[in-house]
Amino acid sequence: MRKEDCFYLGKIVSKYSFKGEVLVKLDTDEPEIYEKMESVFVSLGNNLIPFFIDRCRLHKSALLRVDFEEVKDEATADRIMGAALYLPLTMLPPLSGNKFYYHEVVGFTLFDSVHGDIGVIESINDSASQVLFEAKKGDKELLIPVTDAIVTKVDRAAKIVHVTAPDGLVELYLD
Repeated sequence: MRKEDCFYLGKIVSKYSFKGEVLVKLDTDEPEIYEKMESVFVSLGNNLIPFFIDRCRLHKSALLRVDFEEVKDEATADRIMGAALYLPLTMLPPLSGNKFYYHEVVGFTLFDSVHGDIGVIESINDSASQVLFEAKKGDKELLIPVTDAIVTKVDRAAKIVHVTAPDGLVELYLD
């Protein structure tokens, strides 16, 4: 399995017991949908290794307590500490309306309510405090904030994200 075919689920953040159980900090708004998992891919080195799960359950807020088949002692748990967990993209629950996964809209056209076609989404930058669409129109790059107030409609069939950019923002990039 390649990382490109998967989505990031979370990271192993600590050991839970001397029997090898670990706690995973999930990167999701709905942690309860991952309580019945049978397996995950663990990123070790440059590889995704399948790990099978004996049991997993929620532990406090967004933490998942996981008992892997292959991990039955502290020493083995130490070897996977800090590792990222992935699942295949096909396991993502479908979204509708104006909700979308970041990877889903890459390649979509950004269509502004005033300026029309303002470019094609090349990526989503979520490393800063404000998530941004990174779009390209010709040789110009645009950065448009991803907020409920700006994203007005996601048209999956036409591959268009409709936005109402703040006054002056599009002009800053395209003029």
